[in-house]
This record gives sequence, structure tokens and C-alpha cells, in this order.
Amino acid sequence: MSPPILRIHSDDKLPERADAVVIGGGIVGVSTAYFLARRGLSVALLEKGYVGGEQSSRNWGWCRQQNRDARDLPLATLALRLWEELSRDIGRDLGFRRCGLYYATDKPQQLSTWEAWGQQVGRPGGVRTRMLDAAEAASVMKGSGTRQWLGGVHSMDDGTAEPALAAPGIAEGARALGVTVHQDCAARGLDITHGAVTGVITERGLIKTSAVVCSGGAWASAFCRRHGISLPQASVRASVLRTRPIEGLPAAISAPECSLTRRLGGGYNLAISGKAKLEITPQGLRYAREFMPMFMKRIKAVEFGIGRSFFRGPEALGSWRFDEVSPFEQIRVLDPAPDPRAIRNLLGCFQNLYPALKDVAVDQAWASYIDSTPDGVPVISPVDAIKGFVLAAGFSGHGFGTGPASGLLAASLVTGDQPPVDPTPFRFSRFTDGSKVTVGAF
Repeated sequence: MSPPILRIHSDDKLPERADAVVIGGGIVGVSTAYFLARRGLSVALLEKGYVGGEQSSRNWGWCRQQNRDARDLPLATLALRLWEELSRDIGRDLGFRRCGLYYATDKPQQLSTWEAWGQQVGRPGGVRTRMLDAAEAASVMKGSGTRQWLGGVHSMDDGTAEPALAAPGIAEGARALGVTVHQDCAARGLDITHGAVTGVITERGLIKTSAVVCSGGAWASAFCRRHGISLPQASVRASVLRTRPIEGLPAAISAPECSLTRRLGGGYNLAISGKAKLEITPQGLRYAREFMPMFMKRIKAVEFGIGRSFFRGPEALGSWRFDEVSPFEQIRVLDPAPDPRAIRNLLGCFQNLYPALKDVAVDQAWASYIDSTPDGVPVISPVDAIKGFVLAAGFSGHGFGTGPASGLLAASLVTGDQPPVDPTPFRFSRFTDGSKVTVGAF
């Protein structure tokens, strides 16, 4: 059920010491490791499964500024530049293309929301975005039958990258700079002395270090909880399918029924924006109060249920000693089964959208857990309770596109360099300092 991804080899020998250790080999973790190595640090990258195996290979692949929360927009803008620079500097095709993104709708409220975003956030933030009239939207959606499109929006500089290539490719670029990459090597916890990080305890032994970045995706809250750190995090399960190659459609488009993204091989990833299943879990119950504003805002888009994740996985109960097998080793790759009903619904939505393509062949379907924070904004921040510990998690479904910039920001927080964007919106302390929780609009 896992989507295809480039597999890379691991470094066999675990270093005794490193200037920094990055936990988690997703797009944010590999980018963090890369930029730390660019600054001359010795770095060990730990991944309990394989690089890019979870959300970083299961997403749409969109790299966008359009419809970003204002707090995320600086990261998104920086990331677009970094995607191009990484492809050039690493010497690998990460699948990044500035193909432009299109949105089309027949819903007046949605059109008004996009127009307001362009006026209030996009154009003041330097985004090249323009509204489409009904005729232009119909042209973009050519082949969608007799549908009466009201309009849409086009972000010219945005694009897509290839989830199957991006994280492994950046990891190889980091390795070329001296980073050691350790797959099938779970971090069980931190070695802490007098309130400061002095090492990372892995299933293969201790790495001495004074700096750790946890980019553990859906597993980050569980890792933090083992050390008495409360990171409010909840995950929803989303299902995606990929078609066989299709000709004549835009490279990336979002319509009310579903969103389409062309992959390098010509097939399309299909997903429904905002639709997902929230499984009741012990961690979810623990943070229910913090997430209530988000639940109320997006309740129509979420289906509730109870599944195996209540008893097993990143949001289940449990603790562990550092000398015993941890939950991170019990589930090397979080690979949930796609929801058959969601896949049938998704395929039906696509066929309704493009009646002439009703016989399109499905190549594969998969699912993933998308981790979120109560406000939909990531945490990229030092954790004051543990000196030397930096969190980079809770990307709320937006982490792939902003991954390179998020990694650069995390690296700057480790080294003390000037941050590339204002880190204030991403501070961990916002959940405890009385700040008002404002749920992102998108």
C-alpha cells in the first residue's frame, strides 16, 4: 500500500559523537540535516524506517504560496527558491517544476474567499496570483462536461515536486556533505544532563551530542511525552489514489470535488482537499480541548471513528525504557490502509468531474496520517525545558512544500544564525504563554 519511493542506502557505523542529531528522515528532517552540514557541522540523521517513508512520500507534492495562512507564507515563498537551489546544488532532479497551480469553482463563497486572500495576504506578500473569470475557469477545466464554472485563481510561480524523489534526493545531498544516514535506526529518547541534551539513545547505542532536532512527524508528540514535554498534536487519516497516465489535463488543479497532481510518469495523484478521518485515540482525547476550535471550524470535512490507532501507533498510550524496544521500532513505517469507501468516493468524484475519463485506470491507492497542531501552524522552535532540543513538527499537511525552508529555519535555530524568516509564529511556547489560538483559514 505504500507509494513508490526512491530507496537509498544507509551508513552502517553509528558515530560516537556528532555536533547535531536529526531525528526523522522526512522532507523537513533531511533538509535540516543538509543545511546543518552546509554550516560545517557533523550530523547524524536517524530514521526508524526508511527516508521519506511516511507523509513525505504520501502527499500531493504541491509547493505553493497560494492560499497559505499568512503565518506560513514567508516559509512558502522561501521554499520555492530553495527547491530550485537544492536541485541545482545537489545535482539531482527532485521533480520540482514551477508549473503554476489552478483552482476552479462553481461556489460563490469559495470564490470570495480566494479573492479576499489575494487582496489581503497574497499580493501584499509578493505572490503573483490572479483571479480567473468564468470563461478562463472553463478553459482550464476543459473536458469537465456541462459544468458552469464561476471562476478560479491562478498562482503563476507555484509548482509541484516529486514525493518519490524529494526526501531521498536531499538526504543523498546531505550525505555528500558528510551527514551519516541511519535507516532502520529508531531514536528511543534523549540523554539529558542538568536539563541539557548530551546525547541521543538509539536502538543501536548512544550518540553523544549537544543539539537535537526532532522532526518526527506524527510521532513527535509521543517522543516529547516520554520526556515530560506536552506537544498538542492530532492526526487525521487521508486516502489518495494514483491513476495511470492521462493526457490533456493541467499539471496541478484543485476543484471542489478533488485535486489533481501530475506525476513525472504522467499519472495523476487524486485527493479530496480537507476531507479526512479523525480516529479517536488516547492522545486525541488528551488534547481535545486544545483542538476544539479547529474541530468546530472544520467539522463538516472530518469523519470520526475508532480504529487500531487507539491501541497501537503514535497516539496510543504507553511508555518505554530506553533499554527496551520502543513504539518507534514496533511500527517502522506508518502505513495505514486506504479507506475503501473514501477511494470509491474519490474515484467517483473524478469521473463526475471528467465524464470522458470514466474508464481511467487506477494504478495504486494508499493512506497517510497528517499531523496537525491546534492552529494548523507548525512548531519550529527550541524547547526551553531542554537546552539543545529543537522541535520541527505539526506541519498540518503543508510540510512537503515548505520542507526546505522549514529545515533551513530549524538549522538556524541550532546554530544561532540569523533565522531566514521570523520564527515567532512557530514558537513552541505559544501553546502555554496565553496566546490566542487562531486556526488557519486553509
